[in-house]
Amino acid sequence: MGKETVIGIVGKPSSGKSTTLNALTDANAKVGAFPFTTIDPNKATGYLEVECACLRFGKTADCKPNYGYCRDGKRGVPVMLLDVAGLVPNAHLGRGLGNKFLSDLTEADCLLHIVDVSGTTDAEGKETRGYDPLKDIEWLQDEIFRWILGNLTEKWGSVVRRHIATKSTALETLRQQLGGYYANKQLIGKALDTIPGLPPLQDWDNEMVEKVVKAFMSVKFPTVLALNKLDHPDADKNVSKIMLKHPELKCVLTSSLTEVLLRKLAAQNFIKYDLGTEFVDTAEDLPDAGLRELDEKLQNRIENIRDLVLYRFGSTGVVQLLQAAADVLDLVPVFPARNINSFTGTSGSAVFRDCVLVKRGLSVISVARRIMGDVTIAAIEGVGGTRVGEEDTVDVGKNDILTFKLVPGGH
Repeated sequence: MGKETVIGIVGKPSSGKSTTLNALTDANAKVGAFPFTTIDPNKATGYLEVECACLRFGKTADCKPNYGYCRDGKRGVPVMLLDVAGLVPNAHLGRGLGNKFLSDLTEADCLLHIVDVSGTTDAEGKETRGYDPLKDIEWLQDEIFRWILGNLTEKWGSVVRRHIATKSTALETLRQQLGGYYANKQLIGKALDTIPGLPPLQDWDNEMVEKVVKAFMSVKFPTVLALNKLDHPDADKNVSKIMLKHPELKCVLTSSLTEVLLRKLAAQNFIKYDLGTEFVDTAEDLPDAGLRELDEKLQNRIENIRDLVLYRFGSTGVVQLLQAAADVLDLVPVFPARNINSFTGTSGSAVFRDCVLVKRGLSVISVARRIMGDVTIAAIEGVGGTRVGEEDTVDVGKNDILTFKLVPGGH
């Protein structure tokens, strides 16, 4: 089995990080047991919403996932979230829980950085007014950069000597140096490919080493910014400033607090709330839905939420956060089915019981290995029983519903 995709969630104290985590992990669902073997105290299961294959075949009524949920063709696929704690400036010097923070980080395949764009909390998370949230983004990136750079350059002399003595390639030498960050050869190769005219490793000056570390960071820790507390009056100008300064980073505008409140009210039957959308209905809007009456205070809060968040931005942004992470990681859903004609599993009439997230463009045989482990596969079939070649690749709507036929009795 390949390593699970891990989405790291970082943010200074009071940025809204815990609220965002709560919103991502609840999904009102608590459905299906966890597919993950180990859940550390700082790990949780989030749900990435994708379009379920049941929609294509008009089988939404029969769709019952083993893990996660499916609501009218919106499929919540479990993903592993890592709550990276102890974020303070100068972590790379071991300040605070610095080293733990940085080593926890290495397990992440991408980062969700929760940024308080209201400017009402300073670098340490204490209350203030007019703080520039651009600083939070820059020092987080800088912190990771200095840490990796420090680890690499502290023994650079001997790295270079060994590199020359063993006639290694730059890729091989860096794999030994950067392998501790859960980085494989492919990842490091991808980083090196982004640097045009790369000289031989023994000729790298400090500037070139820094360039290599930055390139490695951008493939190892692609980052999505959650620009949180967007309903604060100071948020607008900070958001534009951040987007101008960092056009390369994917930004999602969020109000985690609003999301948590809406889910709570929905669970208590005060409102009907369609997750990830701007649609919130009260007893007044749906007289026959059996919703509880709101008092004036709550009614006003809902009005404010509609005006300041939902109608302005289209949603609270929380559901979109994981979708942005999946885009950055280029993940697509694949639905393995035991029976390729009925799409059912080993027993019962429920369809599309399983869904795995894999990198777009992965070969069908790699997908098979990830799902089945090391067994001998006789044939791979797609919808309608058509044969699919081992080297064919997967994408949304392409080779994404598969069945794997095993050699009888053979392992």
